Amino acid sequence: MAFQKAVKGTALIGGGAIATVFGLSQFSQYRNKHGALAQVQAAEDAPVRKDHLPSREQQILALQSSGEFDVLVIGGGATGCGCALDAATRGLKTALLERDDFSSGTSSRSTKLIHGGVRYLQKAIMKLDFEQYRMVKEALEERAHLLQSAPHLSAPLPIMLPIYKWWQLPYYWVGIKLYDLVAGSQCLKSSYVLTKTRALELFPMLRKDKLVGAIVYYDGQHNDARMNLAIALTAARYGAATANYTEVRQLLKSPGGQGGRQRVCGVRCRDVITGKEFDVRAKCVINATGPFTDSIRKMDDQEVPNICQPSAGVHIVMPGYYSPDNMGLLDPATSDGRVIFFLPWEKMTIAGTTDSPTDVTSHPIPTEEDINFILSEVRNYLGADVEVRRGDVLAAWSGIRPLVTNPDSKDTQSLSRNHVVTISDSGLVTIAGGKWTTYRAMARDTIDAAIREHNLKAGSCQTMGLQLEGAQNWSPTLYIRLVQDYGLESEVAQHLASTYGDKAFEVAKIAQVTGKRWPIVGKRLVSEFPYIEAEVVYGVREYARTAVDIISRRTRLAFLNVQAAHEALPRIVDIMAKELNWCEQKKKEQLETAKTFLYYEMGYKVKTDQLTDRSEISLVPSDIERYKKRFHMFDKDKKGFITILDVQRVLQSISVQIDENMLHEILNEVDLNKNGQVELNEFLQLMSAIQKGRVSGSRLAVLMKRAEEKLRHRQAIPVDRSGGGL
Repeated sequence: MAFQKAVKGTALIGGGAIATVFGLSQFSQYRNKHGALAQVQAAEDAPVRKDHLPSREQQILALQSSGEFDVLVIGGGATGCGCALDAATRGLKTALLERDDFSSGTSSRSTKLIHGGVRYLQKAIMKLDFEQYRMVKEALEERAHLLQSAPHLSAPLPIMLPIYKWWQLPYYWVGIKLYDLVAGSQCLKSSYVLTKTRALELFPMLRKDKLVGAIVYYDGQHNDARMNLAIALTAARYGAATANYTEVRQLLKSPGGQGGRQRVCGVRCRDVITGKEFDVRAKCVINATGPFTDSIRKMDDQEVPNICQPSAGVHIVMPGYYSPDNMGLLDPATSDGRVIFFLPWEKMTIAGTTDSPTDVTSHPIPTEEDINFILSEVRNYLGADVEVRRGDVLAAWSGIRPLVTNPDSKDTQSLSRNHVVTISDSGLVTIAGGKWTTYRAMARDTIDAAIREHNLKAGSCQTMGLQLEGAQNWSPTLYIRLVQDYGLESEVAQHLASTYGDKAFEVAKIAQVTGKRWPIVGKRLVSEFPYIEAEVVYGVREYARTAVDIISRRTRLAFLNVQAAHEALPRIVDIMAKELNWCEQKKKEQLETAKTFLYYEMGYKVKTDQLTDRSEISLVPSDIERYKKRFHMFDKDKKGFITILDVQRVLQSISVQIDENMLHEILNEVDLNKNGQVELNEFLQLMSAIQKGRVSGSRLAVLMKRAEEKLRHRQAIPVDRSGGGL
């Protein structure tokens, strides 16, 4: 009876909502259809796309010697690069400056989703908020565009919403169907309902008890840092002078406004690589610096009030076996009212995000509290037979969202992700807020405002339907040609095709010969990931200038497994040193900087904190004795510690060879006091942490266990147990 009432009530409310949304959706589609005709005509008038990508040195020279630009964009995130691409394709003389690397901030630390925002639609309907509805509608339109403009970097992803109460089924079904309806003709695939049995077939890790069924809907997923870089590279090919590691020191002003008011006319900047300072003049300066929006605005006017309220979102990465290969999970109402996504990505599993107020910083750090909150929520949805272990967190990061401040809001969770374009009295154009998915629309609105304010001569927006770097000749079967023509491993070829698109052939051409029968070319940086050494060389051509650029944005190693990234660093630095002529001191600096980045910003610190010299040993006496015996198989001399020589001796006795440098790394993971040896107490702390699930994948623990098993197997069988022999 209660279920029938719930269905009827939901149907009545849903029917009214559907009718309202349908009317708005039809009007929006009519408007967009007519707008699209103008976009097609505009695309035909776009400037010529260059085949050759200028080097960073050529871009710096262009900034210094090209005279006055029409538009100068500060900020190399998705929005800033989007603005540069929009301006360049309209024929405007365009420059872009980024003080770090492209996508080094928020744009590389997202949930990796291209979405309209299911929860924002819920708010729009519940509160009859047309602005929220319009934001969702625009985001869904932009979602379709983004999937089409870079199909090699993005794809539709089914996301499951598990239902554990009968009344929630019609409620969520109506909400998800409205989401499909708002998308209209650009709906990726229609949502559908699953029975409990079918839901468990598709997502076998799901908690079974009290499960009623599930609803599956579709959103997009992408490689965010690579997408950002593709936008920047496309802008450069259309003539924009784009330079990373170029810091804005001050805004230049000249009298010329009404009443003698000063106008922004350029910037004083510094090449971070060389230290050289120079001026760049422009008719219009655009501030697209995300969380740092207010710092640029205060360069213009110290008295201006802040318009951004930063919010920190933490994500964690876990092994791929925690989720199916092609099915995400949405927890719509966590214990504190937030939303948690649980998504497959790059053959791993992403879980997040949190949403809490924070201070603006260039180096946000994930906290143990946030990591444990996400793990706790994940445990609520996975079956009892799936042990969610703290030690399975392979990487963690925090990103700062630049939310637009609402004076009536009490917390950042209720803030809208909508964007605003403001223009100061001196003519500085600022774009703030928004979300990854709508970067193109944000850029369009910003350049439209800049053209009006500064009387620039340009046509309408050209970026609708414009294909990004790597997309023009890409096809889903492109990787097969890479395998056949170059002799790459299939996994490596698929990775290159889905990362570089049709530019994958350029990477394959510079891949080193392995000397093996197969693969013929393509030396991996680390064995368990498909990243190859040639990508480091190609990354330098894509403006990478630090080891951090390679491990976090040209490849995604740091976001997938911090230990693997740490292991790959020495080889990456060696390759970059040859390309960029680094001296030994520069190589050491790069190595240490990258290690610091992994330690603090990518979760290595909170991972290593799970095993410290103060860790409690909570083992039962029988386990302690068992682990002591294992330890003493290596510590033959009863020293109370083992060294690399002890490990090598045991490995030689069982005919196992491991590189000495690798052995140093393996012991260093457990050597808590860093004295070059592993003491018995440290080993017991390790085994205790493994039992508790705080540590997983310890190579020393696995190595010692395997060695013990082999040594026992090789012991002579006593005659009385063998039946006396022949």
